[in-house]
Amino acid sequence: MAIKMKTVVTYRTTAQCPTHARTEIPVRDLTVTVDEPLERGGTNLGASPTETAMAALIACTNVIGHKNAHRLGIDLGEVTIDANCQFDRRGVLMEEEIDVPFPAITLTVNCNTTTRQEDLTAVGLETAKYCAIAKLFEAAGTELTVNWVKTN
Repeated sequence: MAIKMKTVVTYRTTAQCPTHARTEIPVRDLTVTVDEPLERGGTNLGASPTETAMAALIACTNVIGHKNAHRLGIDLGEVTIDANCQFDRRGVLMEEEIDVPFPAITLTVNCNTTTRQEDLTAVGLETAKYCAIAKLFEAAGTELTVNWVKTN
């Protein structure tokens, strides 16, 4: 009898907040530190919350992109991801409430590979279906563009 994996799981953690700017979040056997830079009163021990959100988008694109490439039998080669993000800081500066703090984000997934551009485009289309963080940004109203580019 096969074991059926749960499709919806619950994550639980209790974060420590040693300062107004630093948060230490236990995740599995790791601790993720989110912090503000020195110039904003932090201790610069980690990325800021908004930088962490961008990093999560880039990482999710990488992970889900590679999973889809593997599933489709496509070799991505060496991958780098360039991010260009518009961030409306008025909300975090407490100037006014902002409905869409990240109005536009463009990711360029550069693949140094012999794979055809058409195949990279197919990986991109599949990745857009499954990247949870991309879905969060899009649901929040961000205009998200992800370009998969053959660089060789």
